[in-house]
Amino acid sequence: MTGLPDARKLYDVVEATWPPFARQDCGPFTIREGRGGGKRVSAATVEGAFDMSDIEAAEAAMRALGQGLLFQIREGDAALDAALETRGYEVVDPVTMYAAPASEIACERPPRTAAIPGWEPLRIMEEIWAAGGIGPDRIAVMHRAQGPKTGFVSRWRDKPAGTSFLAMCDGIGMVHALEILPGQRRQGVARWLMRKAAFWILDQGGHTLAVICTSRNQGANALYSSLGMKVVGEYHYRQKQSA
Repeated sequence: MTGLPDARKLYDVVEATWPPFARQDCGPFTIREGRGGGKRVSAATVEGAFDMSDIEAAEAAMRALGQGLLFQIREGDAALDAALETRGYEVVDPVTMYAAPASEIACERPPRTAAIPGWEPLRIMEEIWAAGGIGPDRIAVMHRAQGPKTGFVSRWRDKPAGTSFLAMCDGIGMVHALEILPGQRRQGVARWLMRKAAFWILDQGGHTLAVICTSRNQGANALYSSLGMKVVGEYHYRQKQSA
């Protein structure tokens, strides 16, 4: 493997490692049924040319699922972005995508209890996720992911500290749901979890560590940049508050 994956590849990796409950085609749009798993698994995306009637059909399909009106705007989707703006959609949750060769992040092995791999999730992992707003519907997304996957749990200073989830697609391991308990933050726990993820990817025969986070999450963006991860793409959502 040479070079880092581009944005288009990481869109596919996100889909594979954090999958919706179901998806359906609606003209040029893909409609996702999220079942409470968050925006990533509930947003519609477009592929190719469209017109306003296609947008209206996509809106009807989302309403039929009992979901809000939500579109993901990827690189190359400027026309959709503009069309949705004219229909009263607002920009929400811009997201930054990062990647790095796993071999570059796997440069220091964590202390034994700082990042312990294991799946299915332990009760303590579920409790840490719940404290961060990651409930059963999002854990159900993790169970849906196919291919190699694992969770990590961290104990730091003899207390539970954090957890994360990782799944792989085409040699790329993507970290999701990285959550550190408030009293254990700024102790380097998240950094250990990311380094352990990189080692795990290499052990599985993979080559790249990837992660996504909202652009407003300053702490996460600073962490990934400090690890040497590179920005390889972005996306945002357009949401209509009144359906």
